[in-house]
Amino acid sequence: MADRLDFQLLSLGLRRMGWVRFWVQTTLGIVVVGVLLFNNVGSSLARNSERALGLGPGLSLTTLAFFLLLYSLWQGWLIVRTGRALNSPARPSRGETSRLLKRGVIVDLFGLVFASVGYQSLAGALFVQASMQAPGISIGAGIAAMENYPITSLEMLSVLSNTQVLFAHLIGLVFSLWLLQRIHRNG
Repeated sequence: MADRLDFQLLSLGLRRMGWVRFWVQTTLGIVVVGVLLFNNVGSSLARNSERALGLGPGLSLTTLAFFLLLYSLWQGWLIVRTGRALNSPARPSRGETSRLLKRGVIVDLFGLVFASVGYQSLAGALFVQASMQAPGISIGAGIAAMENYPITSLEMLSVLSNTQVLFAHLIGLVFSLWLLQRIHRNG
């Protein structure tokens, strides 16, 4: 049977790691939302937005990974609440805490899968676009330079948003696995 000090240390660790996970994922999620919104507004204003059709599936998977990130944020908040409850007389069981952390692991794994497939889709579309560019620099070519299909900063922002959601899920996965290991080690 674990003594009171073990529960206090476990409670402190769960709360601290839960807060770190929550705020890191929140910060990265805000970046993802900003980039996705900017990408949607910017692509509707762009003159040649129909040429970036290959980015659609990648952005859809990035958006899906973002929605999973929102659920992961909620799981992070529940980890903080569980850490608080561990320091009270009505503490949750090890099984309840493990199930909470395992749900977080599964959500972050699915988020990593969707973000990785989305990244491959975005990188593939940008590779095809880059391979269609003519070598060299055309100065003063006017309309002919637009046929070169240069990769725009808006398209690179799409890759950035995907990378941010991928990293946020990786952070959540690492923290959840570490907490899960710590819970089972202390018992």
